[in-house]
Amino acid sequence: MGLEENIRRVKERIAAASNRSGRRPEDIRLVAVSKNVAPALIRRAYEAGLREFGENRVQEAAAKRSALSDLTCVWHLIGHLQTNKAKTARELFHWVHSVDSSRVAQKLHEAAVCGGDRLPVLIQVHLGDEPTKSGVQESEVLRLVEEVSALETLELRGLMTLPPYFEDPEQVRPFFRRLGEVAKTAESVGSPNVHLPELSMGMSHDFEVAIEEGATIIRVGTALFGERS
Repeated sequence: MGLEENIRRVKERIAAASNRSGRRPEDIRLVAVSKNVAPALIRRAYEAGLREFGENRVQEAAAKRSALSDLTCVWHLIGHLQTNKAKTARELFHWVHSVDSSRVAQKLHEAAVCGGDRLPVLIQVHLGDEPTKSGVQESEVLRLVEEVSALETLELRGLMTLPPYFEDPEQVRPFFRRLGEVAKTAESVGSPNVHLPELSMGMSHDFEVAIEEGATIIRVGTALFGERS
C-alpha cells in the first residue's frame, strides 16, 4: 500500500479505538515517526495531511528541518536527549518527549532564548525492566515533576513511556494503564501548578490499546511509512 492509503488506515484505526473508549478522534495527536524517512517522503506525508513529525536524533532532525523549512511542521523529539545537545534540540523542536533527568531539564531551560516561547515537554517514565531504555524510575517521577514545573521556560505537559515490546498488544495494556495512574498520582499530591494532561504512548502495533487507556499522543512510524532500515 502507498503512503496515502496507510495514513487513511491509521486514521480509521484511531477513530475506531477512540469510539470504543468514548473519546473523540480529534483529541488524539498523531505524531508520524520519521526516523530514517527521507525528506521527500515526509513532504508527501505533509501534503497528505500530516503535520506533526517525531525524530529520535537531533542531527537527523537538523538536516530534515533545513530541507523542509518551507513547511509548517510541528517537530517532536521522541528519542533520548544528551545534555550536550540540549541547546540544538531547543532550537529544532517544538516538543520534547524525553526529559528523564533534572540535568536534561535544566539544560533545556538554560538554552531558552530571552523572550521566547515556553517549550512543551514530557517526562519519560521507565515502567519496564529494560536497562537499555531511558526514563526516570516511577519512584522518582514526583520529584522530577516538581523540578521541571519550577523551570519557567519549560511547560510540563505530561508523561511519556516506551514499554516493553510484546507481540500481543494486550500484554502492553498494564503499562499504558500504569502511566495514567502515575500521572493522576503526581497531579493529586504535587504542587497546585502541576497539570499533566498529555500521555504520549503507543506505537504502530499497539496504539489502539494505548488510546483505550488514555493516550493523547501516539507515535506511529511503521504503519505509516513501512519498514525502514
